[in-house]
Amino acid sequence: MNLELTSKTAFISGSTQGIGFAIAQQLLQEGAEIIINGRHKEKTEKAVLKLQKQFPDSKVSGISADFSSKEEVNNLLNLLNNIDILINNVGIFELKDFSAISDEDWYTIFEINVMSSVKLSRHLLPKMLEKNWGRIIFISSESGMNIPGNMIHYGMTKASMMAIGNGLSKLTKGTEVTVNTILGGPTYSDGVASTIEHFAKTQNITVEQMKSAVVQQTNPDSLLQRFIDPKEIANLVTYLSSPLSIATNGASLRADGGVLKTI
Repeated sequence: MNLELTSKTAFISGSTQGIGFAIAQQLLQEGAEIIINGRHKEKTEKAVLKLQKQFPDSKVSGISADFSSKEEVNNLLNLLNNIDILINNVGIFELKDFSAISDEDWYTIFEINVMSSVKLSRHLLPKMLEKNWGRIIFISSESGMNIPGNMIHYGMTKASMMAIGNGLSKLTKGTEVTVNTILGGPTYSDGVASTIEHFAKTQNITVEQMKSAVVQQTNPDSLLQRFIDPKEIANLVTYLSSPLSIATNGASLRADGGVLKTI
């Protein structure tokens, strides 16, 4: 299927690894021009080089910016022009008891996970509406609906992303601009992989055994019965980025492996 992305330019926040990097790969494969983003300049440059080697005939660049720094975010926004597709992917998470989550923890995770998407969308949506074409996609999580007791602050940010995405979609009425949210499930991203590998080593079992144990313990009712591969999230993102997805707007779409029990 031709997804008609060869003339489009996409910016993906938090895309030097994991889901964001997989999204960049898929969009490049479809012929889009990509701008990736990471917190550290060196890591961003390495990710750009990796993509350039994998897709030598494609246009890919990178902009480093830490979304906890207002100055760096402002500099980033000034560099973003003529963006057709915005993927709000950057995010942090941590396991923490509610009583141990400080005010600073709440503010930090909200600033990075939520305000990053607010600032990017506020900057780029008017330009998309002006040219009557654009895609904004929020990478949320099933944790935004089924809030984890040990990550309440993280779940709050993912619920906020759904709310913002739904509200923004109402501003696109009668245009070729769409705003959608993806509810990802337990995904084997780089951060998760490091944690799994650490636990496997400490318990003297294989990584595969550890992965299976974690899925059974945390998501025993998962229909997929394994971690989701980042590429499997990227597949849905790529379709939603396409002109072919125009009839899907204001939606929260599940790519959760059947973890959620809602319709």
